[in-house]
Amino acid sequence: MSMQSMPMPFTARSVWHVMLWLCLAVSLTGCGINDIPTLDEKVKSAWAQVENQYQRRADLVPNLVETVKGFANQEQETLTAVIEARSKATSINIDADSLDDPEKLKQFQQAQSQLTGALSRLMAVSERYPELKSNQNFLALQSQLEGTENRIAVARRDFIQAVEQYNTEIRTFPGRLWHALLYSDMSVRENFDATAENADQAPEVEF
Repeated sequence: MSMQSMPMPFTARSVWHVMLWLCLAVSLTGCGINDIPTLDEKVKSAWAQVENQYQRRADLVPNLVETVKGFANQEQETLTAVIEARSKATSINIDADSLDDPEKLKQFQQAQSQLTGALSRLMAVSERYPELKSNQNFLALQSQLEGTENRIAVARRDFIQAVEQYNTEIRTFPGRLWHALLYSDMSVRENFDATAENADQAPEVEF
């Protein structure tokens, strides 16, 4: 048997197979095969920030209510509304894998909007109590609440953008092809609805 007709050693064939697979993997990566799961992870990360900032706001509510109560205990209706809105907002939790459920996302958004409204009414109460407005603890909470509302707006904006990028990827070429072949179990993600004008901006919190 001539040297040319002898089969290549197993180890040599293995090396060639590995090299071929590596070349194929690099080629597929360049074609966007990993874009869908990458963008999906960005959506989940952005949602985690949304939840984190809303929780940050909820954590401020008990101290804020107690501070206002110390100067305006007679405002029981407003105080109770804030407490109830906070309770409802914190009772609705959405994990990253449930982001394709429009009803859950709608409930979450509505509950958070109710808390925003209740807090705005509570802040309006302070106008009737000069001593409350000048209280150092109240001023500190005011600053924290304003900062948190801004962080919520940024987190919501980032989430909206992440969802738009992900949804666009699975609906357009070549992402649509990879979605059909490899990621058919990954559905379109739901997004925040603009329930009011400039809903993606931080609300004005007047003190």
